[in-house]
Amino acid sequence: MLQFLIKAALSGVIVAIVATVARRYPGFGALVASLPLVSLLGMIWLWQDTHDPAIMAVHARATFWFVLPSLPMFLLIPALLDRGWSFWLALLTGCLLTILLYLGMTWAAARFGLRL
Repeated sequence: MLQFLIKAALSGVIVAIVATVARRYPGFGALVASLPLVSLLGMIWLWQDTHDPAIMAVHARATFWFVLPSLPMFLLIPALLDRGWSFWLALLTGCLLTILLYLGMTWAAARFGLRL
């Protein structure tokens, strides 16, 4: 349980730092947010728990493929905001698009033999 709390606290601190930096320097905050810090932490935690290269390889590969359908959200949200949409509606729409693209990626991956 202590290990879980340490992981959660460290991950939360990273998110808080990104939000704080982005308030003053939006571009730099975006750069920090775009770094795969959560993915790297997840891989470190997974490695600490398993020490299994096969599981790690599957995880890293699947992470790559699941990043792709999340990228359009980062184009859709600002486009909607620029058109006067409310933040919450733009965010919800971006999330719905991402969910649909995740479903599409999962479907397509199975068709091409990718193990996600």
